[in-house]
Amino acid sequence: MRVGQSTVFHIALFISLFACGEDPGAHSHRIGRQGGGAESTFKVALLTPGPVTDQAWNAAAYRGLLRIKDSLGAQVSHVETKTPADFEENFRQYGAQGYNLLFANGFEYQDVIQRVAPDYPQSIFITTSGDRTGANWAGIDFRFEDGAYLAGIVAGMMTRTNVIATIGGTDLPPVRRGFAGFAAGARSVNPGVKILSAYIGNWEDASAAKEQTLAQIGRGADVIFQNADAAGLGAFQAVKDSKGVWILGSNSDQNGVAPTVTLGSVVIDLPHALLMVAQQVRAGLFIPRVITLGAQQQVVKLVLNPTLGPDIPAQVREAVDSVQRSLALGRLVLHIDPEATADASIRGATAADPATAESAAQPVGSGRATALPAKGSTVASPAGQSGDSGGRSPARAPGTRAPSDSGVH
Repeated sequence: MRVGQSTVFHIALFISLFACGEDPGAHSHRIGRQGGGAESTFKVALLTPGPVTDQAWNAAAYRGLLRIKDSLGAQVSHVETKTPADFEENFRQYGAQGYNLLFANGFEYQDVIQRVAPDYPQSIFITTSGDRTGANWAGIDFRFEDGAYLAGIVAGMMTRTNVIATIGGTDLPPVRRGFAGFAAGARSVNPGVKILSAYIGNWEDASAAKEQTLAQIGRGADVIFQNADAAGLGAFQAVKDSKGVWILGSNSDQNGVAPTVTLGSVVIDLPHALLMVAQQVRAGLFIPRVITLGAQQQVVKLVLNPTLGPDIPAQVREAVDSVQRSLALGRLVLHIDPEATADASIRGATAADPATAESAAQPVGSGRATALPAKGSTVASPAGQSGDSGGRSPARAPGTRAPSDSGVH
C-alpha cells in the first residue's frame, strides 16, 4: 500500500510541477551534459538564511539537498548566508564554478536572484517561497496557508482562554500569508477568538522568541503558532516552561521538539519538492515558472502529534481530517492576502462543479474572512467538547461555532 501511495504521489507531483500544455523542450534548460555524450557532474548548491540545525525550514531544505545527492549522485554544497551582500557573493561564486542548480531557501533571496541570474545563463536559480520567474530562475510558492488554516482550526477549538498567538521570525509576505490562514482557520470555528501577533525580526534569536512567547502567554494566550525557524526553539521552551499552554510547529514535523505540549506541525515536504525540480533540471526539461504546491499536491499538510492521544479530542481530529480532505481534493480553496494577516477569503468548491457557489457567509472576527460554500461541499461539524483531560481539554468561548455543512465561516 505504501508503494502504491508513493507512486501516485510522485506522479501527481510530477504533473503539477511540470505539465504546461506545451512542448517541454520549447523553453527548457538542457544542462548537465557535455560534448561527446559523456555526463558531466551535476552540481547543486543550497543557500539558507539560517542554520540547518533549526529542526524546521532550513533543516527540511538540507534534507532535500542530501536526497538530491543520494538519488541523483550530485555534487552538493551548502552555505548559510546572512545579508543580501552574502547572497550575491555566494550566488556569483557558485555560478562561476559552474553549478547547474542553485536553491535559495527563502523569499528574501528573490531580488538578488533576479539581478544575478542573467549573468549565469547555464545555471538554474530556484527561490523557495518565491513568486517571480525569469529566463533561468523560478520560484516555488508553497501554500503554507493550507496547513496553517488547519492549525488555526485546532487552536480555535483547543483554547480555553479564547486567546491564541502567532510568533514569526522576519516579517515577510509568505509568513504573513500563513498567519492569515491560521487566523481564518481559528475564526472558522471560534469567531470571537482573540489573536495576538509578534515578530522577532530574525530567524535565529531563540532568547527573543522565548521572551515574546512568554509575553503573549502573559496576555492570556494558551495556544501559540510559531514560524521562526531556529528562533522558534525558544518559543517551544517558553511553552514547556508554562502551565496549560499548547504550541504548534511549522515547516518540518516538530512534534518531537516538545512532545508533551505540541499539538501538531504544519509540514512542508521540501525534500520531495526539491528533488522533483532537480530531476527535471538534470534531465534538461525544466521550464522556469512559478511552481505552486500545497495540500492538493500533498506537499503541505498538518500533522497532529500522535503522542498526545486523547489530549486532542476526537471532534478536533475529525474537523482537521474533514477540512484537510477537502483541501486535498480541491473542494476548499483558500485565498489569502499576504499583506494583511487579518484578511482572508475562502472558496469552497466540489471537484465536479468548481465554479458553483450558493451564498456568502457573514464576515467573522475582526478581519474580513469570508466563505463561499460550494454545492455539496462539507466539512466536519464537531459535537460538544469532551470532559477535562489533565486541565487541557478544549473549551470554546460563548459564541463559538464549529464548521458546518453550509460551508466554512
